[in-house]
Amino acid sequence: MSVARQVVVEADGGSRGNPGPAGYGAVVIDPATGEPLAEAAEYIGVATNNVAEYRGLIAGLAAAKALFPDAGDALRVHVRMDSKLVVEQMSGRWKIKHPDMKPLAARAAAILPPASVTYEWIPRAQNKHADRLANEAMDAGRDGRQWEASASTAALDSPTAAPAPSGSAASGSPAPSGSPAADVLFPRPEDAAEPVAEPADAHSAPRQSAGTPQTGWGSAPDLGAPATLLLLRHGETALTPEKRFSGSGGTDPELSAVGRGQAERAAEHFAALGTVQEIVSSPLRRCRETAAVVAARLGLGVRIDEGLRETDFGAWEGLTFAEVRERYADDLTAWLASPDTAPTGGGESFSEVADRVAATRDRLVARSTGRTVLLVTHVTPIKTFVRLALGAPPEALFRMELSAASVSEVAYYADGNASVRLLNDASHLR
Repeated sequence: MSVARQVVVEADGGSRGNPGPAGYGAVVIDPATGEPLAEAAEYIGVATNNVAEYRGLIAGLAAAKALFPDAGDALRVHVRMDSKLVVEQMSGRWKIKHPDMKPLAARAAAILPPASVTYEWIPRAQNKHADRLANEAMDAGRDGRQWEASASTAALDSPTAAPAPSGSAASGSPAPSGSPAADVLFPRPEDAAEPVAEPADAHSAPRQSAGTPQTGWGSAPDLGAPATLLLLRHGETALTPEKRFSGSGGTDPELSAVGRGQAERAAEHFAALGTVQEIVSSPLRRCRETAAVVAARLGLGVRIDEGLRETDFGAWEGLTFAEVRERYADDLTAWLASPDTAPTGGGESFSEVADRVAATRDRLVARSTGRTVLLVTHVTPIKTFVRLALGAPPEALFRMELSAASVSEVAYYADGNASVRLLNDASHLR
């Protein structure tokens, strides 16, 4: 006769880039003592936050079942997660619409009888154990190794317990093909139901090591992985510190020694980030040189796109703002007042630039769903990407400042919405 047994499973998962390098963590806890009974963690390669969260749930449920293989229907598991999406979908209150989530939910549901598992959402601050395991797994993957339990964790694998589940303290290896947690599909009743309103799951990537810029996006449920554009301004040229107009109609300057150093540090940053899958550059020399340094570090090629070039500032090329005010006062006043006004001498208006950037954005996003693309470009195109994503008016261009070699991010989702992350301070590249 099976002996009734109750355990708590806490699980988490995250992605550094969403999608990006991802991992999960799960811990089985004795509710009476609060002591951990088993741990599981694994680096799973490039994936989204939601995929990693579901993988954490699957590992946690498999760990609980493996600990008490003879409990049968008498085993009761209470799952605690800070992912609202996973908790609500597995509880049957939200419909699972995204094709990537359906098989993962089915795998989780097949591990134990549905009546044996209950779910509870908890704040992230209460899920620190699983969060830590997920970060350990991602750090291990970043370093090219598998997650290994600490000495204290390894002691959890007692002689009286059943073999640990995949990725756990005992094995640290992927789930074998054909195991119930890996292959069995179990239809969920909510697939045939009308959905309840589903707010976005705000769970973002777990914390990274100190000094590492936070990455990752809180993805909206069932919209799929976004197209993520990383916007890198080129390194300094001789004109940059003097704040001279330097567009596509001027001298096309090369990087200065400072600019080359910034490009090297940018390359190190993106190598550590590990999410860039493609590099696209403006045709201007300062961008091509910056992109080449990053590409060499990442082992990628560089594709040139004319849509990423800087504004043509006409007769203002090479001048400071004060010099333009002195020589072309009326033209400058008109330019500042209207995005339809071009600089003196047949330059490009901000409206024309916006049309060009929007067309470039649409091309890139259409072929980059679920991918992370680095764009090496200039001040005006980057400001325009951000302005359009935020739905801000044209005058917002004059209210942003971008440092040389600074990075911004825009993630574009299937419903047409965008999420902006600004990392204008270039200190992380120094």
